[in-house]
Amino acid sequence: MSTDQDPSYDSHGAEYVRDQRYLTTRITADGRDGYPVEPGRYRLVVSRACPWANRSAIVRRLLGLEPVLSMGICGPTHDARSWAFDLDPYGRDPVLGIERLQEAFLARDPDYPLGITVPAIVDIPTCQVVTNDFAQITLDLSTGWRDHHRPGAPDLYPERRREEIDGLSADIFADVNNAVYQAGFAGDQEAYERAYRRLFTRLDTLSEHLSTRRYLVGDTITEADIRLFTTLVRFDAVYHGHFKCNRDKLTEMPVLWAYARDLYQTPGFGDTIDFTQIKEHYYVVHRDLNPTGIVPLGPDASGWTTQHHREQLGGRPFGDGTPPSPVPRAEAVAQPG
Repeated sequence: MSTDQDPSYDSHGAEYVRDQRYLTTRITADGRDGYPVEPGRYRLVVSRACPWANRSAIVRRLLGLEPVLSMGICGPTHDARSWAFDLDPYGRDPVLGIERLQEAFLARDPDYPLGITVPAIVDIPTCQVVTNDFAQITLDLSTGWRDHHRPGAPDLYPERRREEIDGLSADIFADVNNAVYQAGFAGDQEAYERAYRRLFTRLDTLSEHLSTRRYLVGDTITEADIRLFTTLVRFDAVYHGHFKCNRDKLTEMPVLWAYARDLYQTPGFGDTIDFTQIKEHYYVVHRDLNPTGIVPLGPDASGWTTQHHREQLGGRPFGDGTPPSPVPRAEAVAQPG
């Protein structure tokens, strides 16, 4: 199952605690964990709905890894048995030949006791999951897969900036990425209010930080921007109402709204976003929060393609590199507006 569906709670029974126990096996250039970087050997499994999986889809696009790392896309909803390949013909992933991601976890460990989560990277020859450690996956794609990056790929995790990126990423995880869940799944008023206040305090800080600079670290897109974007892009559609994070909508926070639109309109970001699937996941799967399973029609997503004027702050989205190629036809999603 997914941690999105089955939140665990602390001993006080009020505060949401994300289960962060993952398969931490790494795919590295030297193959020290038994899994060397090898073109065509692995399949990245994601869901368009999931913010944690969205990160890996964006990084894969920006680095141009499509020819060497294929991607399987699960549907937006799941049950206790895990994410399913119900978007594919006959409900099976065409490369792995399985109906549910659970099958790849059980192939690795028949007694696998933890959550069946996306993103996951699967070893195609054995159909075994290698890792579902979402935070490490994107860093490894940036570093260990460097020999297979496209010409002109950006450096999303530059060595000279890693300490700053890691620090910001930790704050963004604690106070934004995870805080929206802590507000949404809070077991009492106090736990909800703690998460709510921490979230908006951090968003205010980030807004001030971004008021004079185009990106979070340096003058180019980095891993930190990707980690913030995947929460911001879901904010008005899901977190504002469904998770009661309703001090302001993203569209009512001018700096963050312009920043998010700037990224959305950058190749590799908005072309991974499917608002329909995002909403279907949260409003259908979280029946404890939305018992009817009714999916809202709004908000109007056409605003994502309006002018943002962030280019006036300077910055170079891809540094000395270039934008990625157009999204492969098989992975294209409908764009708003």
